[in-house]
Amino acid sequence: MILERFLRRRRPEPAPPLVDDGTLVVVGSCFDPARADSAVIAQMSAAGVDVETGPFVMRHVMTLPDEAAVAEARRILGPDGWAVEVVGAGETPLRVRVARQQTITGLEPARERTRMAGLAQRLGGDASGYEVLARP
Repeated sequence: MILERFLRRRRPEPAPPLVDDGTLVVVGSCFDPARADSAVIAQMSAAGVDVETGPFVMRHVMTLPDEAAVAEARRILGPDGWAVEVVGAGETPLRVRVARQQTITGLEPARERTRMAGLAQRLGGDASGYEVLARP
C-alpha cells in the first residue's frame, strides 16, 4: 500500500494536448508529392527536432470545392480526432486545414498523406501537402 502510493506520486503529469491555436511552430513540411516522407523526418532530426518523443500536430492543407465537401470531410475525419478548419473564407475553392496530434514515424506521414489525397480527390478537391508543428 505504501509502495503503491509512492509509485503513484512519482508519475509525471501528462503534458497537455497540443492544439493548433497559432502558438505552435512548423518544424517540418512537405508540399512536393515526389519528396519522400522519410526525408522530411530526417531533415527534422538534422535540425535538432527530437522526432522520437513528440508530441506533434500534423496539419494537412487541402482545397475543397464547397461547404458541403467540408462538412463531409468533418464527418469522415472527426471520429479519428481530426479537426477540419476552413481558412480564407469566401474563396473558391475553399482552403482547408486538417489537423490532429500524433506521433511521427517514417510510416505515419506517408499513410496520412495518402489518406488525405484520396479524401480530397473523392470530395472534388486537392491535397497540397502537410506541415508538422510542435511547441517552440
